[in-house]
Amino acid sequence: MTPEQLTGQSQSHLTEVVIGQKAFLVHLDVANDLLRLKQAATQAGFNLNIASGFRDFERQKTIWNNKVSGRTPILDSASQPIECSVLSLDEKVLAILRWSALPGGSRHHWGSEFDLFDRDLLPEGVQLQLEPWEYLQGHQAPFYAWLKEHLAEFGFFFPYADDLGGVAPEPWHISHRSTAQYCLAQFSPAMLEQQLRLDPILAMEEVLSLLDYIYTHFITNISGEA
Repeated sequence: MTPEQLTGQSQSHLTEVVIGQKAFLVHLDVANDLLRLKQAATQAGFNLNIASGFRDFERQKTIWNNKVSGRTPILDSASQPIECSVLSLDEKVLAILRWSALPGGSRHHWGSEFDLFDRDLLPEGVQLQLEPWEYLQGHQAPFYAWLKEHLAEFGFFFPYADDLGGVAPEPWHISHRSTAQYCLAQFSPAMLEQQLRLDPILAMEEVLSLLDYIYTHFITNISGEA
């Protein structure tokens, strides 16, 4: 994997796979296992769909900048909007990182990460929020229970299964273990800093001053064996 691939600047490591109603860009080493997972879910009576898969640097930058600028809300650990006027810029950066990855540092750049849901379990007229309650107690709970039991059979795991003080728990987010391990082993804070200096984001100086902390608490700090 090149630095451009790892930081969301290149799509040369990806191939197109159709899941449900859409085509998604997927890491070449992940495509077959993802299709096998989809087939098994279908056989078990679930309509597995992807809410979000590969995101490039520019897409992640837009998400990030919208939160820093206040165009979209920053949520707390209970998925409630935070009153950002009381936060310092450093505190705002860390609050954003609970739910949104740093551009260049997102696992979604790798093509190994997918946010899943069962379209048939989504109540009519209800939009998926990607909030924990939907999977733990709500409409996606049966699908999540099946995923927990069978995900490892297809080479996937939940990188944000537990609250380790970094990224908030995300019961919808699955990762292809061997591919993500390979990508993470080649990733580094220096690579991330280089990309951010080439394509600056809002609050970049605060991010760079916190970069080592961000790397250990929000990038490498995951559940299971990374």
